[in-house]
Amino acid sequence: MSDAAAFDFDRIIDRRSLPSEKWGRYAGRDVLPLWVADMDFAAPPTVIEALHRRIDHGVFGYTEAWPSLVEAVVEGLRRDHGWSIEPDWLVWLPGVVTGFNLACAIAGEAGDGIVTAAPVYPPFLSAPDNTGRLLQRCDLVLADGRWQWDWDALERTVDARSRMLLLCSPHNPVGRVFDSTELRRLADLAARHDLLICSDEIHCGLVLDEDRPHRPIAALDEAVAKRTITLMAPSKTWNIPALYCAFAIIPDAALRRRYRHAMRGLIPHVNVLGMVATEAAYRDGGAWRTALLDYLRGNRTRVLEAVAAMPGLTATRPEATYLAWIDCRGMMAARRVEDPAAFFEAAGVGLSDGRYFGAPGWLRLNFGCPRATLDEALARMAAALVA
Repeated sequence: MSDAAAFDFDRIIDRRSLPSEKWGRYAGRDVLPLWVADMDFAAPPTVIEALHRRIDHGVFGYTEAWPSLVEAVVEGLRRDHGWSIEPDWLVWLPGVVTGFNLACAIAGEAGDGIVTAAPVYPPFLSAPDNTGRLLQRCDLVLADGRWQWDWDALERTVDARSRMLLLCSPHNPVGRVFDSTELRRLADLAARHDLLICSDEIHCGLVLDEDRPHRPIAALDEAVAKRTITLMAPSKTWNIPALYCAFAIIPDAALRRRYRHAMRGLIPHVNVLGMVATEAAYRDGGAWRTALLDYLRGNRTRVLEAVAAMPGLTATRPEATYLAWIDCRGMMAARRVEDPAAFFEAAGVGLSDGRYFGAPGWLRLNFGCPRATLDEALARMAAALVA
């Protein structure tokens, strides 16, 4: 029996029966939602069991991170990513988006620049303005079917106003796992320009290409670690986003103090059930994650093969995440379609509009769902293109 067969990822769970951002967007309509980045799979049994045990206790008083939780995270990062961290480097947060907005808030002063690469997860594009900073955008380039850094453009983007590099690694939505050479070049750029680095690594547990392991940029060496705020969470990998538990890893004590100071009076404590789920996921969720990755690899193949047969669409191969990034510009030109997201929504498939990622004409498809759902959605898309 394969790893994936040990867990039932094919089971259809009715998410319309409970409040859900993903499915609620299309309430009362025959639209399959493959947009927002949460999966349609039940959380790992070990997580659900841990939550039941905690709920059965019946008392939900204030609490802080406890030793076995911290140990599970520290060991998980060592085991899964080869990164040895100290327990006191951890700063607990209710979410990664909160984490990188906080990082922007301590990067220089109002009007200073935050450098990021687009297309990118939409909150990256709004975080600088949220904190009175300037977005300094540098676009990734597509070469030989793979998204890459435009190093010359990146050098031109960084200037005297720049205070921080806001990195998405692995990258959402293009699915890149940046290798050590790329990360070293980014780190060297940050050192030359004295930039902080804030690295959102929430998808680090979802690497699909086994020959491309995720490497945290802060794990390159101590000098890089001193200027880096790394953000992680179990939410994407183990599908527990609404339990709201994340953490920053900040090796430098002075930077960590600045970060904690910015949190005071603004950032709520992490939900106790989120922390319980986090411990269970990192400590005992390995078998489920292995099975999930096997299933997602199969879904990735289905998506890429289906899109390749759709006239006017192309997709780049994601090395990580459960997200496919689809170029619709050929279809738009051939069929005179102005809004590809609306076009496919009318055909019964809800996708994320690339314009919010800084890339009009592209769509993001979430293939973290049972194959019956995915196959039906892909069939609807194909039918719409031959109608």
